[in-house]
Amino acid sequence: MPNHPGTTGGTAAPESPAGQADAPPNRQTASRVSPVEAPPGPGERANDYDSFAEAYAAGNETSLLNAHYARPAIVDLAGDVAGRRILDAGCGAGPVAADLRERGAVVAGFDSSAGMLELARRRLGDGVVLEHAELGGPLPFADAGFDDVVASLVLHYLEDWTTALAELRRVLKPGGRLIGAVHHPFVQHMTAPPGTDYFATRSTSQWWELGGTKHLMTFWDRPLHAITDAFTAAGFRIDVISEPAPGPGARERFPEVFEQKESGKFLCFLFFVLTKA
Repeated sequence: MPNHPGTTGGTAAPESPAGQADAPPNRQTASRVSPVEAPPGPGERANDYDSFAEAYAAGNETSLLNAHYARPAIVDLAGDVAGRRILDAGCGAGPVAADLRERGAVVAGFDSSAGMLELARRRLGDGVVLEHAELGGPLPFADAGFDDVVASLVLHYLEDWTTALAELRRVLKPGGRLIGAVHHPFVQHMTAPPGTDYFATRSTSQWWELGGTKHLMTFWDRPLHAITDAFTAAGFRIDVISEPAPGPGARERFPEVFEQKESGKFLCFLFFVLTKA
């Protein structure tokens, strides 16, 4: 299991992998994300957000995949949140929670990275409950305490979603929503090594270069049916599965990305809205 399965805060890699099927590169060089040529050694620490929290959070403020794609898509799917209590699962530095609070939500969050939580506290202030906890373990929140849970780009750090989804469902009120995003299974398969079994749940690793140093990142890819089966088995009704366009202004800010994308859309993440059944 990854060292920090509760960290993302609606965030993504600093770059899309070179050659990713129909996915956008960011403005920086593609060398900032590179494949792991050999399996990570037993002593190599993966997903250590504490070691690059500042650089990661700073980059996400302006990046295409974070600031102009994943974050606005999650907020749009949440809709009118005024007065709703929302838990941000894997809140990272708090950008999604901040956007939801601006729209009138009462937000709380948790993350497994102490470094990311410190950044979230600076951003959100002392009045927001932020807990140190890992997705995939017991959560320090009461039953049925939230109208919505946001889990943006965090579930794909886990091999087994059973406990994570059960805990997220537990803290939701009856009829509450789970709104989130994961790596798109089609994109992950198209960028996998030749001969990779689409139907397997498999671990993949990358090097992320941030602040001049490389950091090992490990994720779990799974086919679409495994994603939807996990949701329904956990007691959720699937209301929305979305492949949205980037937010307003993305084409103008990143013209080189959209030169050959007449629709203004690309594949990268898969978004969903679930209701506690």
